[in-house]
Amino acid sequence: MNPTLISRKSLADEVARQLQERILTGHYQLNQKLPVESELMKAFGVGRSSIREAIKILANSGFVRVQQGIGTFVEDSSGINEPLGQRLKRASSKHIDEVREILEMKMAEKAAMNRTGNDISKLEHFLKKRTKAANDNLIEDCVDAHVSFYVALAEASKNEILADLYKQFATQLKTDLLKTHHDTSFFKDGPDNHHKLLDSILREDPKMAWYWSAKITGQITK
Repeated sequence: MNPTLISRKSLADEVARQLQERILTGHYQLNQKLPVESELMKAFGVGRSSIREAIKILANSGFVRVQQGIGTFVEDSSGINEPLGQRLKRASSKHIDEVREILEMKMAEKAAMNRTGNDISKLEHFLKKRTKAANDNLIEDCVDAHVSFYVALAEASKNEILADLYKQFATQLKTDLLKTHHDTSFFKDGPDNHHKLLDSILREDPKMAWYWSAKITGQITK
């Protein structure tokens, strides 16, 4: 293992991330013993406390088990215990978009059934901000309002698991949108569809809410 230079910021988190990546990619196999502390210190160029904290992070996540006096062993190499937020960072944009689109259609449907007046006010607020930022070519403001609109939509579904799940996607979505779009032209295409989505939610019409969400995501082209 070649020494790895790591920023002094969040040393333990970065060591844990790199060790986890090596476990997930098969560098370390299930039940394999990890190198001893001194070897890991040399490999990552960090102190003993950072290594111990990194191992603790991995143990708490279920990736390794620590056997006192024996060593640290790989407990899970499948990634099933990997935090979703971190898993999303490894995922392709295509796969993230596919899952996100499914969530958004369900969110729209449930929001039309369960929304409150306060939810409608939030959705109207963020959609108005999105439209204004798009017209003013303020990309960061536009992306922020766009993502906030969908987070509000998720909350309007009144399904806490669905909302929490989407919020995990929202963090990565914001990052991807800012990387992909350098101006707001993308957000000016089909703005009426978002207003029609909001109108269907206001009218408590889950079928049309699903339809307009599917239209926005490109699942329906007609």
